[in-house]
Amino acid sequence: MKLTEEDKKDILNCMMDEIALISNKKRQKKRWLEEGPDFDETVCIFLHEGDGVLEKYQDFGITEDQYRILKKFRDEFEAFADENGLPQLFIDTSEWTKITLMAKKVLEAFGYRN
Repeated sequence: MKLTEEDKKDILNCMMDEIALISNKKRQKKRWLEEGPDFDETVCIFLHEGDGVLEKYQDFGITEDQYRILKKFRDEFEAFADENGLPQLFIDTSEWTKITLMAKKVLEAFGYRN
């Protein structure tokens, strides 16, 4: 199935929305600890969308620099998520802070404002 430009835009926006959540501890605490959906859903959505975008990044109009920063973030995030499951146990750690700061750099590289 060939994606339309509108499909690509929607996928990229969905991915950026998840990265925006990952970058914001206040929103994480509200969503993951108080309301739901949980952290696992964020992981699944981001990795699913992120993998598809990274695989065909040029089709999404992503520059080489944006690709590199997104790929690095994706790899670090996946490694973190593989080893950590409960936000209550990691949300205030320095390791998670590193991930949130990386997410902010991705958003900056893409000019994303939420």
